[in-house]
Amino acid sequence: MTFVAVLGIVRSKGVWLPVNARNSSEENINILAKGGCEFLFIHSAFDDQIEQLYKAMPDLRGIVCIDRPLQGIEDLESWAKKQDASHVRSASTAKDVVAIRGTGGTTGLPKGVIVTHRNYFTMFSNWFAAMPVVGRPVHLIATPLSHASGAVTFATMAYGGVNIIMPSAEPGLMLKAIEKFKVTQLFLPPTVIYKLLSHPYARTVDYSSLQYFVYSAAPMSVEKLREALDVFGPVMVLCYGQSEAPFICTCMTSRDHAEILANPSLSHRLASCGRPSPFVRLGIMGETGQLLDAGIKGEVVVQGDLVMRGYYKKEEATAEALKFCWLHTGEVGYRDDDGYVYIVDRLKDLIISGGFNISPSEIEQVLWSLPAVSDCAVIGVPDEKWGEAVKAIIELKPGAPWDEEAAMSFCRERLGGMKAPKSMEVWDSLPRSSVGKVLKREIRERFWVGQQRRV
Repeated sequence: MTFVAVLGIVRSKGVWLPVNARNSSEENINILAKGGCEFLFIHSAFDDQIEQLYKAMPDLRGIVCIDRPLQGIEDLESWAKKQDASHVRSASTAKDVVAIRGTGGTTGLPKGVIVTHRNYFTMFSNWFAAMPVVGRPVHLIATPLSHASGAVTFATMAYGGVNIIMPSAEPGLMLKAIEKFKVTQLFLPPTVIYKLLSHPYARTVDYSSLQYFVYSAAPMSVEKLREALDVFGPVMVLCYGQSEAPFICTCMTSRDHAEILANPSLSHRLASCGRPSPFVRLGIMGETGQLLDAGIKGEVVVQGDLVMRGYYKKEEATAEALKFCWLHTGEVGYRDDDGYVYIVDRLKDLIISGGFNISPSEIEQVLWSLPAVSDCAVIGVPDEKWGEAVKAIIELKPGAPWDEEAAMSFCRERLGGMKAPKSMEVWDSLPRSSVGKVLKREIRERFWVGQQRRV
């Protein structure tokens, strides 16, 4: 019924404001309120939040439950029968807004990306150029519909395909589903792919139906990628993008992977994020806006119809992101002479763990509320499973007692398991600049020594 609700929103020229059901209730309510939500479709599993939703959004015009009626709230089927088509306006144009999608989804400073029909059209064009449809697609979904998997569902439906939604990204269930439903395509972040590879049944499953196994959202270990190609076959496809330019700024197709495997001299390309997609212009930019030549590191920037209109009600942030008429990704990279793009560092103060953007500042706010903490810095450190793991560096108040287990529990209660630090260290003092600013880059450097990539 989720798809019925979303397609109804689009058909009526409404604006879809998706939120991740795995977020905390406070986070989602904050996103919905700041996004100007006027009408809400909800699952009965979240009925305990309804009173809080109405209080936080006084302009909310109505709520419909997608799976069953609740007290004072109709279910989607009953509600839909009472509607008519008189309110449906003319067909949407390419410039019309279709969605406001979240970036990192942080509680403190959420940013809503204004997405148009043209953005989605361009994304799907890049998708089909990289992965031509052969037969009827069967798409397995095991990651939140509020993220990339949700966008791909529309591409699947455009060809009369089937979307199979998993209750969770449990490796055993996914492996069974691939074989049972003859899955042709799926998208997973590297962390989940690692779990699949380590499952005892991974090498016993029939993967013959698989055409495209897309990995994205975070860098993937080259060694794990080689193992994936061995286990799943020549079906791996890498896509790189962000909410501001959805999903497919660059791509390394299954054909590209096959070429690399056939020629050992090209193995370095497995550390790249592929080449620019056909309907995107990509450049490497210097600090003053000049485009740099191959081999020179700079910020990865993109242009074209894939790029967002801007951030919702954030004009300054929009101007900064679209400076020099390019979208600034916040990633540091370079292009080689063959056009392959390599991302080596990040300008933005974000941690990408398990494919999710995590804001260090939100975690720091929680840590600062602990009586013993004088100052802190939250960074991402290398992690084989998550790509990056959240680590907190703590500076204590003089003589203050410290209970790390209690601090970890405190963070999990307020942030949830995904954002809470996976480890903590207490330092005598944090490195600071001449004006007293904590030098996170210096802290981060200590944990990334010897790493080729810094993301």
